[in-house]
Amino acid sequence: MSSTIFITPESKRQYNRTLFKEVAPRYDLIARVLSFGRDSAWKKWLLKSLPDDGPSQILDLACGTGDLTRALAERYPRAQVTGLDLTPEMLELTHGPEQIIWKEGDMCKLQENEETNDIITGGYALRNAPDLDTCLGEISRVLKPGGCAAFLDFSAPVSPLFRRIHYGLLWGWGAFWGLCLHGKPSVYVYIAKSLARFPDHQQLHRQLENHQLPVVNSRRFMLGMIEVLICKKN
Repeated sequence: MSSTIFITPESKRQYNRTLFKEVAPRYDLIARVLSFGRDSAWKKWLLKSLPDDGPSQILDLACGTGDLTRALAERYPRAQVTGLDLTPEMLELTHGPEQIIWKEGDMCKLQENEETNDIITGGYALRNAPDLDTCLGEISRVLKPGGCAAFLDFSAPVSPLFRRIHYGLLWGWGAFWGLCLHGKPSVYVYIAKSLARFPDHQQLHRQLENHQLPVVNSRRFMLGMIEVLICKKN
């Protein structure tokens, strides 16, 4: 798959729709195998790091098939929880209690009023944003002051050497499972390609702070390849 998919936000948006339409039936499986079975543990750490005070409105970005969305609804049974995803084929696979609203939408163009959400989450959302800066601006806009934003995603090393090593490992592991599950190595090589254009973890922290979302807690997993970020809006 050509790297030209990342030239513009619109081209990345269209590529994401096409890619996740194809992987939707196997999305839950691939999340487990690519993470060596650790995906659910990372999401549990994210959930435990959220505030105990009962929120009234929660937004889960790039919700996929909704595993994190459902976990949020279970932890906060009195909150209205919205799961948002760009790909209708993903949303067709969601299920959960009535308190969850499933919406098709773009995280760079949120159809939410300003300062309406107490918590915003994203599992592998930021790296897939068509335009990261625009996405963070939208998150900050719709999050209440003092509200919590929490993200689980791949983490890019600061060191160019380690960045190349991470890229190679992700490329090889993704190609293997793309071949096994789809007959096309290129399907999950996208993860490595998208990370190649993602800010390193220090730059990402600064970018979040620039949008009034300073990181107040974080933890890295799997030799630093994965990071959970907990932010609190100024």
